[in-house]
Amino acid sequence: MDSIPTLTPKPGSEVDTELEEEIQGGMAGPSSLSAQHQRRSSTRSIKRRKFDDELVESSLNMGGSALTPIPVRGTRSRLSISVDEGITSSSTVVPSNSMVNLPSILQETRRKASKVKQAFRRPRRPRASQPTATKDLGRWKPTDDLSLITAVQQTGDLLAVHRGVKFSCHFTLTEITERWYALLYDKSVSRLALAALRNLHPQTVASVQSKALYTKAEEQLLATTSSTSQPTLETFEKLLQDNATVFHPARTAQALQAHWQLMKQYHLLPDQSVQPLPKSDHVVSFTDADELLRDSELASTERDDVLEAELAQNDRLAKTEIKQLENEVGRWQVLVEAVTGISPPDFDAQTLAVLRGRLVRYLMRSREVTFGRTTAGGTVDIDLSLEGPAWKISRRQGVLKLRASGEFLISNEGRRPFFVDGKPVLPGSRNKLSNNCVLEIAGLKFVFLINQELINAIRTEAARGNAPI
Repeated sequence: MDSIPTLTPKPGSEVDTELEEEIQGGMAGPSSLSAQHQRRSSTRSIKRRKFDDELVESSLNMGGSALTPIPVRGTRSRLSISVDEGITSSSTVVPSNSMVNLPSILQETRRKASKVKQAFRRPRRPRASQPTATKDLGRWKPTDDLSLITAVQQTGDLLAVHRGVKFSCHFTLTEITERWYALLYDKSVSRLALAALRNLHPQTVASVQSKALYTKAEEQLLATTSSTSQPTLETFEKLLQDNATVFHPARTAQALQAHWQLMKQYHLLPDQSVQPLPKSDHVVSFTDADELLRDSELASTERDDVLEAELAQNDRLAKTEIKQLENEVGRWQVLVEAVTGISPPDFDAQTLAVLRGRLVRYLMRSREVTFGRTTAGGTVDIDLSLEGPAWKISRRQGVLKLRASGEFLISNEGRRPFFVDGKPVLPGSRNKLSNNCVLEIAGLKFVFLINQELINAIRTEAARGNAPI
């Protein structure tokens, strides 16, 4: 079989002109093509969505100007070439390797657009993590921070700050320590605290600073004023002017006078030192009296062995009871008696004072007694549960004490306050008791009566002991 020669159309020839017309006509088959190579198509319209490359292709075809239309990728053009030399018709396939690849162009365009968009996008700021130290800022108010800073500057002791400063709510010693270190070393906490302190009203700042704790130097200057004198407001004004560098700038003469009165009330002035109790003469105990007793004087001439054995046994029992009583004498500091319709005299030669209730009365026969509620874990000298319901009374509510000057003091060591003539005595504080004053402890009322004759005798002996020889 003879090989078919390959014909290369010359420029300007019939074949070249026919090829150009066929491309511009949108791949429409010319009339010169043979019937066996004509493209079959259906007249029914198929509605389907066009993809991106087809949309671009249709827009290019609608232009129809001098630009050469780009056929669909993967199609082939079949051309019919007439040859005079023994070839009636032939079909030459034009490859599509010279056509433009539209999907690659679209991908490149999208890639460039995304790069431009990323270049103009604002960088995201990283979220700042909330510091853990600012977690508990709600409890600490600006006034609390100011009180803490002022108190530490005055005393330099966090334990004294915990005991002496009254904050807006209760803080433990650990919480106060952690807050102070946070103000010193945590930048976020100190910045927020300083910003809040700057926003405080000047009157609020002055009110907080007026309650600042007193330093040792300030109390030493106040102690120069004697307790026996009657200082006036001008005295403290002069003291404040002479020592302006020592006292806090918020101190006033009224504040100094009030603090001096508190020091005098709690016997903290140097000329109020508590003197020791006078030593009494030696008291012969039961054991000493028994040794001094001469059994030979009581013994009879006739000896009975049975009687002697019985007497010796009774003697041992009596001595055992006496020793037990001697050991319990220290506990018999208060004598409790029931209050009846016919009341006996309140005082005797050994009773210093009487705490009289509705049902019972307590005779105070020692210079210092404790009162409260007796339980299995501990006992007190004055058991208030004998008077009535005492479940609100602490097991050790307080102490009654007689000083060498003849004054009675009552101190509160319990958790709840009690009242003396209607005035509250807070926990940790003490107050002076006068004759016929009323004590109210957890709903139980008592009248405190003082044995004036015995107290005057004690004052006289104390004055004689202090008199120069």
